[in-house]
Amino acid sequence: MRSGFDVIIIGGGVVGCAIARELSRYRLKIGLLEKNLDVGYETSGRNTGVCHGGFAYDVGTWKAKLCLEGNRIMGDVARELSFPFKRCGKVLVGNTQEDYNRLLEVIRQGEAIGVTGLSMIDDAELHRLIPGVVGNFAMLSETSGILDPFQMTIALAENAVQNGASFFFGQEVTGIRREGDAYVITTPKETFVTRWVVNSAGLSCGKISDMLGLTGYRVIYSKDDYILLDQRLGREVSMPIYTVPSNTYMGIHVTVTTDGNLLLGPTAQDTEDNAYYGVEQKNLDFLYKAAMDIWPHFTKGDYIRTYSGILPKWADEEGRIQDFKMEIVDDVAPRAVNLVGIESPGLTASVAIARHVIGMMREREAFPERADFNPVRKGIRRFAEMTAEEQAEAIRENPDYGELICRCQKVTRAEILQAIHNPLGVSTVTGVKYRTRAMMGRCQGGYCQMRITRMLEEERGLAPQEITYAREGSQMLYGLVREEAHHVEA
Repeated sequence: MRSGFDVIIIGGGVVGCAIARELSRYRLKIGLLEKNLDVGYETSGRNTGVCHGGFAYDVGTWKAKLCLEGNRIMGDVARELSFPFKRCGKVLVGNTQEDYNRLLEVIRQGEAIGVTGLSMIDDAELHRLIPGVVGNFAMLSETSGILDPFQMTIALAENAVQNGASFFFGQEVTGIRREGDAYVITTPKETFVTRWVVNSAGLSCGKISDMLGLTGYRVIYSKDDYILLDQRLGREVSMPIYTVPSNTYMGIHVTVTTDGNLLLGPTAQDTEDNAYYGVEQKNLDFLYKAAMDIWPHFTKGDYIRTYSGILPKWADEEGRIQDFKMEIVDDVAPRAVNLVGIESPGLTASVAIARHVIGMMREREAFPERADFNPVRKGIRRFAEMTAEEQAEAIRENPDYGELICRCQKVTRAEILQAIHNPLGVSTVTGVKYRTRAMMGRCQGGYCQMRITRMLEEERGLAPQEITYAREGSQMLYGLVREEAHHVEA
């Protein structure tokens, strides 16, 4: 049994990690339980990586307020934590008078929320910004941007750990009960005792809410499929391209990533299975056609891979999607923060959500601040982003920068080693991938994947069969294909 915690956070997505990081500003014993073997494995890492401007949400909602605040502070957070973020803007393109009128409504709604930098642009300005886009006009959102969702989530988690928080992986919560003034949280591996508990479980938020006695929430799931395109195309698109939104769906996007790939998607289909991430061929065909309608400058030969994400949505009995639910119900579950339906724009709003949550907690208990809190986290220095002079200097200082492990993305041995020895103690192959971009090029790990596996063996002292690709049960190796031949000279 692990006891003495002031706060246990359930869920290692971007919101849970943001809460851990913001709570580490105070003199508290903080733990975070994550059922997967790394942070950001579910909704937080499976999206478009867009920093939303905040104009797409109803006036007065938490989604609108916290997205606006999250967007405002994103640059400062990215600088403190060293994750990629670009305030490049975003366009919503249209062609008809109906489209034009709808975009004017979006601008009015955004301005009522407090969003700045919204304007209509004509054909000439649209094509100056994005040559080749199909559209007669567009709404430009100057404050929108793009970020790396894996890097952001990892950065928040690492900074939390650097400030004293503890992360526990492979710990799926199976029970919560009250004993006096404490919560006893059980997993198949361990038991944790804490004064406060925070439900930031994302796809499992409904299940955890029920465990806390806060029943009655209907959580439904929306599955988003994507196609990832080659980096050569990213140079031709300066910002995300959206279509005119409906009342419930933002439509297909062509989105540039911080690393220069293009994403096509999402599809947005209801699903009852919140653990299935396969992508059907019919959805690929739909994405291809829909994306070609707004930016017809790619072929199927530009595909690198497909992936999907799943959003947890809180809905009423009629199926209408509700606002973020953030509550402390003192007479049912005192000192328990319950977060339900934290979907898009949860990535953009994550730090703002965390600060709001902590404000709710501090209304009930004074948390002493730490004088030694360090908000700065330094990321892995990327060889591919250095100038030739910087590369030469890096190799002089550390010869491991002179050995390429991933040729596609120019990731060196030095970077792989830093990822392997990460502050969270993560030792999966994808843990290295998301920290370095190794295996994210055209060959998808064909050259470097087994080299990374061997480095994990050597650096972590693991047997080959102990190394997992991503989740428990995803062993890279199950044994020898053949025994080595031993030749003895006569």
